[in-house]
Amino acid sequence: SMIAAAAGAYATMPYAETIMQFKWIIFGAELLILFFGLSMSRGKPGLNLAMLFLFTFLTGVSLVPLLASLIGMGQGAMIGNAFLMTSVLFGALSMFAINSRSDFSSWGKPLFITLIVVIIASLVNYFLLQSPIMHIVITAGILILFSFFTIYDTQNIANGAYDSPVDAAVSLYIDFLNMFTAMLQLLGIFGGDD
Repeated sequence: SMIAAAAGAYATMPYAETIMQFKWIIFGAELLILFFGLSMSRGKPGLNLAMLFLFTFLTGVSLVPLLASLIGMGQGAMIGNAFLMTSVLFGALSMFAINSRSDFSSWGKPLFITLIVVIIASLVNYFLLQSPIMHIVITAGILILFSFFTIYDTQNIANGAYDSPVDAAVSLYIDFLNMFTAMLQLLGIFGGDD
């Protein structure tokens, strides 16, 4: 699924401005596939795998404006740094979840409530406040939140809580994607020469 996301980003990089204009349509397509395509294809092995790859391809496309802006500012190396840092963090959190004797299955509800609060705060900041400080706080919160989701989802997968491997892959992919995007934004904010 990471390969499909990378392919989506690579194939559409020359069209970053067009993608920026249609970002809400692309985001809507991602949500449709996530909530309807993947759930309707559950139990249909070939189709659900195709939906997984289509979803991850579209998430790669939706990353293009952020990636293009970093490359345009001469900070392309930051993309590799963010990917490496996210991979190490994700791997460490997954190993912790697998090897921990603690039970994290009760984290689901508090994490979901926190996710809703973060989404609302993001929308308020995006449409009303437009505060750079609030953006930094929300982005750091997203990184922390999806770090906890990684622990929760990894342990659920290890305990057999998912019906299909595609569902498990989507959960971990969303965790990684959100951590990577947050890491990329934070490095872009704090890693510049300005």
